Amino acid sequence: MHGKDFDIRISTTHRIRFTRDAFSVQNRMLIDLLETNGHAKVIVFIDSGVADAFPVLEARVNDYLERMPGFVSRGTVVQTGGEFCKRDADTLQTAWDTIEQAGIDRHSYVICIGGGAYLDVIGLAAATAHRGIRFVRFPTTTLAQDDSGVGVKNGINAYGKKNFLGTFAVPYAVVNDFVFLHGQPEIDRRAGIVEAVKVALVKDAAFFHWIEDHCDKLTQLHPHTLEETVERSALLHASHIAYGGDPFETGSSRPLDFGHWAAHKMEQLTDFELSHADAVGVGVALDTIYSWKTGRLDETSAMRIL
Repeated sequence: MHGKDFDIRISTTHRIRFTRDAFSVQNRMLIDLLETNGHAKVIVFIDSGVADAFPVLEARVNDYLERMPGFVSRGTVVQTGGEFCKRDADTLQTAWDTIEQAGIDRHSYVICIGGGAYLDVIGLAAATAHRGIRFVRFPTTTLAQDDSGVGVKNGINAYGKKNFLGTFAVPYAVVNDFVFLHGQPEIDRRAGIVEAVKVALVKDAAFFHWIEDHCDKLTQLHPHTLEETVERSALLHASHIAYGGDPFETGSSRPLDFGHWAAHKMEQLTDFELSHADAVGVGVALDTIYSWKTGRLDETSAMRIL
């Protein structure tokens, strides 16, 4: 038996951007971010929950697309998001059908505006159509802007398991638009902060101390404090993915999953009635207690975290 091993190295850029009111005609961020061959097609998928919260969003997006020089608009599509869409095969199938009917190819862009679950589904559609179409994420929740939306994973639930079907695919770009951040219901704005606490615990002690110092303002959802929390968390997550040595999780060391082994199981056991943010909050508490009880963390530090 004989053969030869080939070392195939792939380099890709993970673009993270922060802006405000991205679809204002005065905001050129998206125009400057996307590359075009002079006639690149763009289609935008919008989470219905976001469309309901921002009634003029779809019209503004369509107007912006028509004004983008060197691009061809293929319009917008509004679908039901939330955890339901990850269990509904029709959401993924409709996305594939729409991409095919709109003539979207590998020189095109699929843009998705929505929460983490909807980004997962449309991300899977973009990653598998034509074996990969350039995908731009617009996360709209705190949880998605400070964690899942800046990641490189997508997927749907299957066989009773969370994210059983999916891929690793680095998006062309992630755009955190703070207009969406502040447009959420208060409970969602607050819930997603847990992912910032998690990444601070495992990657940046100074950030954890900063969160402690600004706890009162975060409790009040002070806009600037919330934005800084989201931005620092997003960059820490992206930095680990890019420079942590295992972006596609082929090994067993997964620090960003602190608190998540229990969280995913609790979501599954409750048929996903328990939100991811609430499950992670419980999971971080459990992992903190385990760390303390096994001698890896002192009691004083554990109580600070809890």
